[in-house]
Amino acid sequence: MINFDYDLLVIGAGGGGLSAAKRAALHGAKVAIIESDRVGGTCVMRGCAPKKLMVYASHFSRLYRDAESYGWSAVDSIFNWGKLRDTVQKEILHQSEVHISSLTKNKVQLISGFAQFIDAHTVEVSNLNEGDRQVTAKTILIAVGGEPLKPDATGIEYAITSEKMFLLPTFPQRLAIIGGGYVGVEFAGIMNGLGAEVTLTILDEYILSGFDRDVRINVQEGIIERGINLKTNVDPTSFKITKVKDELTITFSDCDRQKHKFTVDAILAATGRKPNLSKLGLENAGVKVGDEAIAVKADNSTSQSNIYAVGDCTDRINLTPVAIAEGRAFADTLYGHKPRYISHRYIPSAVFSQPEAATIGLTQEKAEELYGEAVKIYSNKFSPMFYSLIDAKQKTFIKLITIGEEERIVGIHMVGKDAAEIMQGMAIVMTMGGCKRDLDNTMSIHPTTAEEFFTLD
Repeated sequence: MINFDYDLLVIGAGGGGLSAAKRAALHGAKVAIIESDRVGGTCVMRGCAPKKLMVYASHFSRLYRDAESYGWSAVDSIFNWGKLRDTVQKEILHQSEVHISSLTKNKVQLISGFAQFIDAHTVEVSNLNEGDRQVTAKTILIAVGGEPLKPDATGIEYAITSEKMFLLPTFPQRLAIIGGGYVGVEFAGIMNGLGAEVTLTILDEYILSGFDRDVRINVQEGIIERGINLKTNVDPTSFKITKVKDELTITFSDCDRQKHKFTVDAILAATGRKPNLSKLGLENAGVKVGDEAIAVKADNSTSQSNIYAVGDCTDRINLTPVAIAEGRAFADTLYGHKPRYISHRYIPSAVFSQPEAATIGLTQEKAEELYGEAVKIYSNKFSPMFYSLIDAKQKTFIKLITIGEEERIVGIHMVGKDAAEIMQGMAIVMTMGGCKRDLDNTMSIHPTTAEEFFTLD
C-alpha cells in the first residue's frame, strides 16, 4: 500500500479549488492546496470582485447628475483614480486573507508555488524562496482557471489585458478596447463612467456575441447613449498598434474597407480567455486535453482515474458560482459518499455593463431553432420609475421565451437597472420548470421593475 502525503491535492486556489478543498476536509480528508499567486483566484484577485467595485465607482458620475432632478444641488466632484485603485486593491487583499484564514480553520494546508505534474500522483512545486519540492496525493483536483488572450496583431504587445486594468499607474483619458464580449463591454462602461473617452471595437454588427439578439441590441443602444464610441464590423487582420512616447495609435479597417485611425493613452485587449494549462505538464500524468481544455466526465473525472478537474480549465461554463458548485459536488461525491452532479442546463449569468444585462436559459434564436412554431415570446420595454423625474433616455427591456400550450418558460432575459439582482430570483422559476401561468398567479410588488415580469401579456 502506497503512503501518500495527502488524500487530496488541489492545484489552484480559486473558487472551484477552495470550495473543493474545504468541503473535502470537512468530510475528513487530509487536504493541501497549491497556489502560485494570492489565494482567491481570478474572480477575487483580478475579475468579478475588483471589477464590480469599479462598476459601483463609475455609477456616481451619473448619480450626481440624476440627483439634481430630485432636488439636490449640483455636485462639483473630482475623480481620484489612485485612491480608487489602491482602495480596491486593499479590499482584494483583505478578501484573500479571509480565504487563507478559512483554509486554516478547515485544516487545509496551503502550499505556495507553481505546480507541475511528475506523474499521476506526484506534483513538483516550484517556489523561488523555498526551492522545489515534490508532493504526492491519492487524488488530485485541477482547478487552475483561465487566462486572458490577446489577438494576433502588429504591436499587440503594447496592449494590456483585463488583469492589468486594475493596476494602471495613471488613469487613461483615452482608452481603446478590442473585443465586444462581456469583459470589453463592462470595462467600456466602467471607464466611460469614470471620465475616459472610450472607443470599443468589435468584429460583429452587435456586441455580446452568443447572447439573445434583443439583449445585444438593447445593451448596444444603451452604451452608445452613454457616449461610448463604437466601431463595428472590424477586420481583425487589419489591426496595427504603434507607440510614440506615451501615446498609442491604433489603425484598422472595417468590412467596407474604410480605414480608422486614432490615438489613445491605453489599449485593452479583451478578446477572450483560455484554460491556464501550458505549464502543468498534463502529459506526464496522462490527462487528455481537447480543444485546449481538460476533457472531463459528468463527475468531473479526467482520462486519468485519480485526477479530476473543475472550473474554467474545463471550459464548460466559465462562471465562478459554477466552479464553486462543481468543486463542492466533487468533494461530496468522493469524500462525503453523496454522489451528485451539477446540471449546466439553466445557469443565470449577468453582464455588468451599463446598462446591465442578465439572462438564463435559451435565446430566442436557439429556442426557435429547437422548437419552431411552439415558441411564444412575451416582451416589454419601458422606463423604470427611478427615471421618471430624470431627463435621460433610460429604458429597461424584459423578455420571456415560452414553448408549447402550457407555455413552459425556457428563456428569461433583461436589460436595465438591477437586472442581475432580479434575474437571480427569476432563476428559481426556470430551475423548477415553471410556466408563464406561475408568474401570472404570483402577486407582484408595486411599484418595482421586477413586477413587469408578472404582468406580461
